[in-house]
Amino acid sequence: MGQITIEKNVAGIEGLCVITPAVHGDNRGYFMETYSQRDMEEAGININFVQDNQSMSTKGVLRGLHFQKHFPQTKLVRAIKGAVFDVAVDLRTDSETYGKWYGILLTEENKKQFLIPKGFAHGFLVLTDTAEFCYKCDDFYHPNDEGGLAWNDPAIGIEWPELTGTYNGSASGEGYALSDGTKLNLSDKDQLWDTLENTFKFD
Repeated sequence: MGQITIEKNVAGIEGLCVITPAVHGDNRGYFMETYSQRDMEEAGININFVQDNQSMSTKGVLRGLHFQKHFPQTKLVRAIKGAVFDVAVDLRTDSETYGKWYGILLTEENKKQFLIPKGFAHGFLVLTDTAEFCYKCDDFYHPNDEGGLAWNDPAIGIEWPELTGTYNGSASGEGYALSDGTKLNLSDKDQLWDTLENTFKFD
């Protein structure tokens, strides 16, 4: 019997999948299978992951929206500590859902995982004091190949939870904060990404 369940094509977006593991616990703790190649293949998903990454971020950090242009990656992401709101935006020009986004809350409690195929921009917002984020990739990181998309592009309209602020025509985080007053924290690079209309597109 499989140790994970897979919801395919979430929100009607082809390729996006939400994976929920079966958690087995007793007085010693718990066990769960975070990834099963067998279950994935039975669901028609064939991926060869080649790299595992982990990051730690503090509350209010928004990373993204990122992608690799010529070496695109499929990612399997999850939060092992804290909570993040994780988002994917379809950048495939031949897709019926081009420009559409989907977001999911990933937490250490719900243990859900989000499978994001090639051709998407990806990012997340940290909602707890700290969060540790893990992701598998099916291609290696190429620093000179990175592209990005403005996290607050009104043409996309991502509804980031707990976030307030007014769009000023750029990806700047100036004036944005969480509901408890925590200021939005973006890298300098992530405040320079362009809008959907002007960003890279996957053929």
